[in-house]
Amino acid sequence: MRIVNLTEETKKDLLDSLLKRSPNNYDTYTIAVNEIVNNVRTYGDKALYDYTLEFDKVDITSENLVVTEEEIAEACVTAEKSGIMQIIRKSAENIRIYHEKQRQYSWFDSKPDGSILGQKITALSKVGVYVPGGKAAYPSSVLMNIIPAKVAGVEQIIMTTPPGKDGKVNPGTLAAAHIAGCDKIYKAGGAQAIAALAFGTDTIPKVDKIVGPGNIFVALAKKAVFGFVSIDSIAGPSEILVLADETANPRYVAADLLSQAEHDEMASAILVTTSSELGKKVSEEVNRFAAELSRKEIIEKSLENYGYILVAENMEQAVDAVNEIASEHLEIMTKNPFDIMTKIKNAGAIFLGEYSSEPLGDYFAGPNHVLPTNGTAKFFSALSVDDFIKKSSIISYSREALAEVYKDIEKFAESEHLTAHANSVKVRFE
Repeated sequence: MRIVNLTEETKKDLLDSLLKRSPNNYDTYTIAVNEIVNNVRTYGDKALYDYTLEFDKVDITSENLVVTEEEIAEACVTAEKSGIMQIIRKSAENIRIYHEKQRQYSWFDSKPDGSILGQKITALSKVGVYVPGGKAAYPSSVLMNIIPAKVAGVEQIIMTTPPGKDGKVNPGTLAAAHIAGCDKIYKAGGAQAIAALAFGTDTIPKVDKIVGPGNIFVALAKKAVFGFVSIDSIAGPSEILVLADETANPRYVAADLLSQAEHDEMASAILVTTSSELGKKVSEEVNRFAAELSRKEIIEKSLENYGYILVAENMEQAVDAVNEIASEHLEIMTKNPFDIMTKIKNAGAIFLGEYSSEPLGDYFAGPNHVLPTNGTAKFFSALSVDDFIKKSSIISYSREALAEVYKDIEKFAESEHLTAHANSVKVRFE
């Protein structure tokens, strides 16, 4: 990995490089995605079937679009035999327990003058969950997207995922959807699936919100339908940043950097450290590990493009850089990680100490692994129960309560030249 001294110039160069990975910069795909979205909106299921045959090489019809109970049962048996089913159950329970702590409830506050203010919490009616297929089969993402929606009380959760060339869906994906409590699963992928969820077809119902990861076509399709439905975010490639001092174990740091570099050639893996000696050792360990790992070519390309070891003069400079980069995953491996954590403002998920490696969050601990990328951790949060609810304000005033303030409201409205607003309160006291 390249080792550079952390300066304002190197930090700016790094940020410019990372921002190029944003889906917002891939305009060359936008025209194709918009065409797919518009065709599905216009022609519904027919366009969906045509695109599935073109892109996934599978002949899908109304007869086999929906995943059957038999297919789910078969997938669960396969998952049980492989030993993954029990692990999925344990992970699902951890995720459920964590997200139940995020639940919000309606509240009301009454005063002696007869006024009542409050907030009504309502779960979304229908949510669509997109799940990648083919080589990118991630049962963990199924759990992370469906369980918060279930905890929130969403009435119907619909999942779409592209079928393999055999017309089947990955067994681990189906088993996870079953455990998480998905209501309906459709064999549809890509931008065409996003469009079907956003506008509805004869077979696939229109949803209120679409969540879930996907490739650039999926990301741009979600961007295109935003406003017709809500979406979780437009996710970019995965990223990890490790903040470490001289006490960190270079072997652990290297292993954790590679855990994200293997995702994608555009994934970023960054070490920010106050120790140049640690930086050199981590670089050596990265080379040793990379030579042995199965996704060696992807890792090497990722590190070549977006792998950095930044050596800071002190911890204050290092923390400033961390907050500027605002990484999806942040590991803190310092002498006192909890103290450093209090100074962190921007990160999707924060992992403290040398035994809290990033895959713990990906699979098992419970917090959501759907996280903001490309610096959006400065203003976005992890997927949560909040993403699946709406909040309505409640206002109730008695005549006595309104009498105390109606003159103020009338004057305020008149100052904005909204005389009908003013009249609306004045008429009650004529």
